Amino acid sequence: MSRTGAPPKPWTRTGPRTALTAEAGPLGLRVPVRVATTVLALLLAGFAAFTASVSLGTYAIPPGDVLGALFGYGDGAADLVVHKLRLPRALTAVLAGLAFGMAGAVYQAVTRNPLASPDLIGISAGAGAGAVATILFGGVTAAGAGTFGAVPFGALGGALLTAAVIYAFAYRGGTITGYRFVLVGIAAAGALAALTRWMLARADIDQAARAMVWLTGSLNGRSWSHVAWVGWALLILVPLTFALARPYQLLQFDDSTALSLGMRLHRARVVLLIAATCLAAVATAVAGPVAFVALGAPQIARRVAGTAGVPLLTSGLMGAVLMLAADLAGRLVLAPTELPVGIVTGAVGAPYLLFLLARSNRAGRGG
Repeated sequence: MSRTGAPPKPWTRTGPRTALTAEAGPLGLRVPVRVATTVLALLLAGFAAFTASVSLGTYAIPPGDVLGALFGYGDGAADLVVHKLRLPRALTAVLAGLAFGMAGAVYQAVTRNPLASPDLIGISAGAGAGAVATILFGGVTAAGAGTFGAVPFGALGGALLTAAVIYAFAYRGGTITGYRFVLVGIAAAGALAALTRWMLARADIDQAARAMVWLTGSLNGRSWSHVAWVGWALLILVPLTFALARPYQLLQFDDSTALSLGMRLHRARVVLLIAATCLAAVATAVAGPVAFVALGAPQIARRVAGTAGVPLLTSGLMGAVLMLAADLAGRLVLAPTELPVGIVTGAVGAPYLLFLLARSNRAGRGG
């Protein structure tokens, strides 16, 4: 109760509309207005992109017919296209983009380096090498049919092993630096790319063709088995990552500040990196090593939300929107020819990487 006897409002503005606060007994939540607005805008943009992804294509379906198909009263053609082709693909794009965005945010926050992302420092390459080995030797088709259940575990094993090697080589004097972590990761990515090419060279032409489709990064042919697998994985990984919000935030300060606040740096980094590696491996398993989503989503989200650190939830939502938009562009820009989503994100992400490198050099962080 307030001093005037009136119960407190569940949501109130503090200051000149700078933040929203929610209180429930001893618990409280403070969210900057700009962050809340950004989250709402991303949810709306994601819904619009999701609707367009299900509606548009060679066979266009009006949004009303899409809703009819979803609720069981659409015609046969719409039901087939929506349920068998476009809805699983769009859901896979959302979930994989969310995982990529969150994984990139964790890596950039832990290393305090905007260039640290799974696709640049070898984590996606490790997941790719493990998945390619599964595809080549496990009889999996390019779209992940057949023994798809083995592909995620191959990707996860390759990613975790790569992360352990990178951390071991980057760990010096009780800590790691973002610059050293990125350099070791780039070297690991090069070695793993060579390993993948060697496996492809030794495979027969049909096996190599199947693996190359996956390596490009594509959502074509995704089915409900992909959605189920990545959905169950994220039901575990996303809450676990959000449960680590306090160490995630503290690790974005310098080591001395984090230590003074009671943070066990080594353990916190290891746990967060394991969570981020699993997120990247899950996304890579269902979509392939899609480039630049994990790199760009956290930095774009940080600039749009206006936060000092890398926002975790906003980065994940931004990753989902980017994946949906890139996949939709790949389907429509050169229709009826379809571009894999990895080609679209690579074409857009390469200039963005050059921008980040130039910005880091101007700020004196380019090494």
